[in-house]
Amino acid sequence: MTLAPAERFWAKVSKGPRPGDCWLYTAAVSDDGYGRFTLNADGRTRAVRPHRFAFHLVHGLPLDSFGDLMHSCDVPICVRATTGADTHLVPGTNRENMADRLAKGRDSNGSMFRWRGLSRALFADRSRLLRDEVRAHGWDREDRIRALLTGADPDAPTLF
Repeated sequence: MTLAPAERFWAKVSKGPRPGDCWLYTAAVSDDGYGRFTLNADGRTRAVRPHRFAFHLVHGLPLDSFGDLMHSCDVPICVRATTGADTHLVPGTNRENMADRLAKGRDSNGSMFRWRGLSRALFADRSRLLRDEVRAHGWDREDRIRALLTGADPDAPTLF
């Protein structure tokens, strides 16, 4: 029995327990830190970004009919697309996305610790660590997930 693409997709998503939490994609993560979901149709395989596929499913729009999507949560593997104000994915232009990145200090000269100077490989590693935690334990170890969401090392010793 083959699952429909939507069923297969949502089976790979772990929704946080609190209102407003991220919905984290728990499957493939590309080398840029964003997820990758595979569609098979008409004898062809196509890889799409999971956040774009979620937006497509929730809003009923064709995949190629909308432009850039911005993550308000700044979590690359978040796929929380809703029709309400609690969505983490909002449409925008490339220019708006770059302005949002600059305003939040995520540009290459950003001052926010969790983004400053991250290489593409480290960015992907952070997404994979978060994905692996959620894949292995769901949201049961919420303190670890929250640390990973902010870019902190959950295994780092505390001062007190």
